[in-house]
Amino acid sequence: MIVYYFFAAVAVWIGIKSLLGGLRYADYVQRETSRPLPEFYPFISIIAPTRGQEPGFEENIRPLLTQKYPDYEVLFVFDNRQDPSLKVVEQLNAKSIISGPATDTGQKVHNLIVAVGEIDPRCEVIVFVDTDARPSNDWLRELVAPLADETLGASTGYRWFVPEKGLASRLRGVWNASVASALGAETTKNFCWGGSTAIRRSTFEELKVAERWRGTVSDDFTITRVLKEAKLPIHFTPRCLVPSVGDCGWSELVEFTTRQIKITRVYANHLWVALLLGSALFAIAFFGGIVLLVTRVLLGQSFWLVLSFLIVIFALGAAKGFIRWRAVSLPLAGYRAELRRDLAAHLFLWPFASLLYLYNAVVAAFSRRITWRGITYNLLSPTEAVIISRDS
Repeated sequence: MIVYYFFAAVAVWIGIKSLLGGLRYADYVQRETSRPLPEFYPFISIIAPTRGQEPGFEENIRPLLTQKYPDYEVLFVFDNRQDPSLKVVEQLNAKSIISGPATDTGQKVHNLIVAVGEIDPRCEVIVFVDTDARPSNDWLRELVAPLADETLGASTGYRWFVPEKGLASRLRGVWNASVASALGAETTKNFCWGGSTAIRRSTFEELKVAERWRGTVSDDFTITRVLKEAKLPIHFTPRCLVPSVGDCGWSELVEFTTRQIKITRVYANHLWVALLLGSALFAIAFFGGIVLLVTRVLLGQSFWLVLSFLIVIFALGAAKGFIRWRAVSLPLAGYRAELRRDLAAHLFLWPFASLLYLYNAVVAAFSRRITWRGITYNLLSPTEAVIISRDS
């Protein structure tokens, strides 16, 4: 019992720290979303690597072509001309590039490298975006505006899953939300998300990002590492918390979350270790505590202290979920009805999201093989990936 009480006390301490972090996150989101944007309008090249056609593809890319911004271009990059999404892009009269299949680099990264060589000579800022995100019409200006400060290395947003139905979809949203709230005011701790990142072209070229990408699968982990090595801060732009609308099944949920943690293990091993230890501690304190509680009740033994720990641990996590949910209602004002519908998930599913993190981390300890957009890779190191197979 003493061992359990020790783990439970540590879990409560971590929960309090996490709750305080949630309050800081909410304060940062409120300050940033109320701050006026600087008048900064450089010519921008948006690069959208594309493979396959996910549900809602056309609804996702249309806003890219109708941004409230004076002068920019959008480049959609495909690895082959038979891609089903290419017809949609052509019907919208958007510019497309065929990069060809990758060999020793992730296909998405290969697409980005090829596209960077095709951008308009007038380009001053390069923006990277994923086609499973659905940006607002002000997204481009809001993402690029912080770069008016020339001391910044990059400006980034992040995704927020907006499920329409299904428990698996809601659990994916809760799982992802904890990563979203890890961003904030501390620019040295922020990271770039490949679905919404803006960087000055001069910075990109000076740091030789395209060269550093070769051999990698993760574009965002790599660009984050390059910027941190150069001691350039990364600004998180809450206005660019981009909705990713859609649902998933249980197998897709497990595949997506495990892939993210496998990539994290290869490109940021220290984060994987912290995740493994933290989620294991929580599982012992919370789910182990439930087993202990039931056992003591059945044996007629005192259970009030165990129950108290469980209530406190759950209340801290639920409070963090509520604060985070309320904070994102500012940048995602257009989705308030969907957010209200999803509140219960953020209050009650977070323990299961933590358990899923533990599963992801354990699996990542034994395998570096991932499948992403129909291509299977073996991640040998942060700079070496082997393509095992690809779909037709």
